[in-house]
Amino acid sequence: MALPLHHVEMEEWIPDRVPQEKVMTAIESPCILVCSIDMKTGFCFGCGRTREEIGAWMGMTPETRRGVMAELPARLETVERRPRRETRRTRMARERDAL
Repeated sequence: MALPLHHVEMEEWIPDRVPQEKVMTAIESPCILVCSIDMKTGFCFGCGRTREEIGAWMGMTPETRRGVMAELPARLETVERRPRRETRRTRMARERDAL
């Protein structure tokens, strides 16, 4: 199962250009903005990375990032999915059915 890749834009200063210019570079990221850690495995429920990997992501080389991304599908198989939060509508229907 291939994970969709998202790109994060990062500002990078180029020191040998005068005046200093900001250059935007795209960085591949598996983040899907579901940022919550499974306490059993230590992996993010959304992307499968560890806290350490998430924190170090911008400083990793592209090769290191690709190596981590290759492991993510197997990691996500081990993450225990969080139950969806019961909505008010669902709760009311459940209570109505219990009567």
